[in-house]
Amino acid sequence: MFFSAMQRKSYSPVASDMSSIIPIHNAVNERTWHEILRWERGRGAAACGGPKLVSFEGDASKLSPRAWWLSSVWGYQKPFDRHDWVVDRCGKRVDYIIDFYEGKGNGAGAKEGKQAGPGPSFYLDVRPKLNSVEGVMMRVQKALGWD
Repeated sequence: MFFSAMQRKSYSPVASDMSSIIPIHNAVNERTWHEILRWERGRGAAACGGPKLVSFEGDASKLSPRAWWLSSVWGYQKPFDRHDWVVDRCGKRVDYIIDFYEGKGNGAGAKEGKQAGPGPSFYLDVRPKLNSVEGVMMRVQKALGWD
């Protein structure tokens, strides 16, 4: 499926590389889900078995507003990918945006959202979208330390 998706997106994947790429891709997705669960903690989803992923969509060519601001105005690196995930919290849908950035290299010190140790290094910027009152409130609460 991953190989086919890369072909659909006009990449030139090599089948023999998939045994290395897929575990990395899976690790990134697992880390993303872990970060979403941190945002969702204490928001009531435990009552229905926890939050559930409804859908996700990736678009590396589309910058989030934050990524655009940081890269265009402040000169920071652009993310190598962007995903939009929709999570169901007991019937309430919450949209998340994820920017994927390259890390500082192998073995870099552990930092929130970043894989450390051998292998690829990456940084995830995971946050609720500001497209709903819920998303705005979650961000404000986190900024105020209320999460």
